[in-house]
Amino acid sequence: MQPAGSTISEAAFEVLLLRGDLASLDAACLDAARFDLVGRLRLLRHALLAVQPTPRSLEPVLRNANALLNCRAPDDALTVLNRYGPQAGPERDQWLIQQWRAANAGLHHRLAAEALERLAQGSLAALETIPLPLQLRQDGSLATRPALEVYAEHLVVLGRENEAAAALLAGRLPGRPAAERLQRAVALLRELPLEQRNQLIETALDQAAAAGAWGLAASLLADQRALLQAAGLNDQRPTERFLRLAQRIDDAYGEWQLRRQDPQQGARSAELQRQLRSPREPGGHARSQP
Repeated sequence: MQPAGSTISEAAFEVLLLRGDLASLDAACLDAARFDLVGRLRLLRHALLAVQPTPRSLEPVLRNANALLNCRAPDDALTVLNRYGPQAGPERDQWLIQQWRAANAGLHHRLAAEALERLAQGSLAALETIPLPLQLRQDGSLATRPALEVYAEHLVVLGRENEAAAALLAGRLPGRPAAERLQRAVALLRELPLEQRNQLIETALDQAAAAGAWGLAASLLADQRALLQAAGLNDQRPTERFLRLAQRIDDAYGEWQLRRQDPQQGARSAELQRQLRSPREPGGHARSQP
């Protein structure tokens, strides 16, 4: 007999707990997690912790920790990783990324941030080119994110927003990545003088324009308008730039939001509203493409 949905019978599972190797225990973890078999997950965690109590190389340590992550046991994965001291170089980097995975899964943000700091080796800009594994997609590809972005998010959770902004500003990749980093940094630097925040947005706009990222540029202009409005300053320039950009990228909704606030733009506002309500007419957002 076996639990509903599971591919492993009770008898086979008992044998697996006694004689299973890392690969078979890992597969059993994936099976138990898929069907939320809490009792089996608990037993598998104990078995995995006993597989190699004194490891002599990194490879089985990483596999063991990965299996425990699949078994929803990030704290146990950290225990296994701490059994081994990695050598400097690529081995240490692999170990730190696995430590980050376990700390992140266990919501240990301070430890996760410290792992990435050690991975950076004194150069936060280096994190920008290190992809962190997040999850395996259904098509078998691996979803990743730049370590610098993830590091900044851990700092935000820890309440260290100024440090998070400084980390984002340490990035060096141009174009869209730079514009996105700057946009997030401005949102975090609420105590920075308005002139400096505005200049960061201008720099981000230059980067977005260089990359042809017009949707991102529109978002940055909206941020700039909000920044100036909150300070009681004239937002005419970013408004005009937004309108020109909206027409360029055919953003009828964004343009309508601005035009409807101007009594002198009644005709244009009505035309935009008609487009939004008739998405399949020429110019509508649901118009079939040839």
